[in-house]
Amino acid sequence: MEFVPFYLGCLAHASYLIGDRASGTAVVIDPQRDIAQYLEAASQRGLTIRHVILTHFHADFVAGHVALRAATGATIHLGAGAVADYSFSPLADGQELVLGPTVTLRTLATPGHTPEGITLLVVEQGVITRACTGDTLFIGDVGRPDLLASLGATAAGLAADLYASLARVRQLPDAVEVWPAHGAGSLCGKRLGAERFSTIGAQRALNWALQPQSQADFISQVTADQPPAPAYFVHDVQANRRADVSLAPVLPPLDAVRFQTEQDAGAWVLDVRDGAAVAGGRIPGALAIGLAGAFAPTVGQLVDPAQRLLIVADPGREAEAGLRLARIGYDHLAGFLAGGMAAWGERPLEVLRRYPAPALLEEMATSEPPLIVDVRTPGERAPALIVGSLSMPLGELASRWHELPSARRIVVHCAGGYRSLAAATFLSRHGFDAADLVGGYAQWALAVKGGVAAP
Repeated sequence: MEFVPFYLGCLAHASYLIGDRASGTAVVIDPQRDIAQYLEAASQRGLTIRHVILTHFHADFVAGHVALRAATGATIHLGAGAVADYSFSPLADGQELVLGPTVTLRTLATPGHTPEGITLLVVEQGVITRACTGDTLFIGDVGRPDLLASLGATAAGLAADLYASLARVRQLPDAVEVWPAHGAGSLCGKRLGAERFSTIGAQRALNWALQPQSQADFISQVTADQPPAPAYFVHDVQANRRADVSLAPVLPPLDAVRFQTEQDAGAWVLDVRDGAAVAGGRIPGALAIGLAGAFAPTVGQLVDPAQRLLIVADPGREAEAGLRLARIGYDHLAGFLAGGMAAWGERPLEVLRRYPAPALLEEMATSEPPLIVDVRTPGERAPALIVGSLSMPLGELASRWHELPSARRIVVHCAGGYRSLAAATFLSRHGFDAADLVGGYAQWALAVKGGVAAP
């Protein structure tokens, strides 16, 4: 057997190529939208991709199943409960897909994260060796059941399905390896482990969701304290059901005049340089979301997928920004500033005020201190917070920013400074006098020498 895992760190997304050497037949499970790596891996191993499978309709990225079919003629397979705009071969519970004399994939219906979710058991010469669990079972966690509320499903109903599905997964032999579709950092669960794979035995011992518990207790735990889901999740679920999901064209280069014309016509500017570069000045109204961090998910939390976008990047990194946006279905890209910020010339710049922690401490002692807005998740905030700060997680900012007092100065903070820079520029775009805390809560805690704790 050939088993080739792929991992896309910026989306914490795992996909897999599995092949039978004797037959030369391969399958790709949960591919990302840019498919070249799968074609290359198959070619290097003398395999032909004849099948592509989605374990479920992913919410956090647009998948490459349709593109792989176009490139290879492969058959698309989905869980038997799936409904899509394109033709596919449904996989029912217990159904097997024979790749060759050595390798068979056996379907285990595991609804819960989504109604059509499946787990794929890899059977080598009659022995189950691996389980590609999609978003049903993660390392240390399980898929959240609340993402499809706007499409008619209820979190409690899907959680009950997930409870039953996990009871089946729990019965697999201890030695079976667990290979999920996501790792730490994904918003598809609450506390995913950093490991890329584990075993059923280890997860039965360590994963909270596989411990003996009542259905009611499980539902209560799995639905509690889920981080806000970005609005683009529903957009991506729907995109993965459509047939028209080929990659968008290459970003066109724009000179400064044309760039400003597009901005004046309503396009939003994304400045994807690092924080130090942005601190020197950015195009007025630009959102600062650096490529060095969780770029695509952060864009997805602050920007509507239908919004036309312009890119400002260090020269040579524009294509990377465009590709990473395309991976989450942001295809309305008007172009990039050719030559980077040097091409902006003498046009006006906007400079965001940034507070080192000691300076903010002094500011908080004045008669008119700024309002501190904490964009961390509730789970991050629970152990320690800045007393008097307002909790508004980044995933809620785009829908709640109007709740903030427009006449008051605002300082945004997160854990380390990446999200707060994005959030502060978002608020500035909406007319607020906004700044951010350099280094986030970590630097604040150092500045006060541990003197701030949760009440």
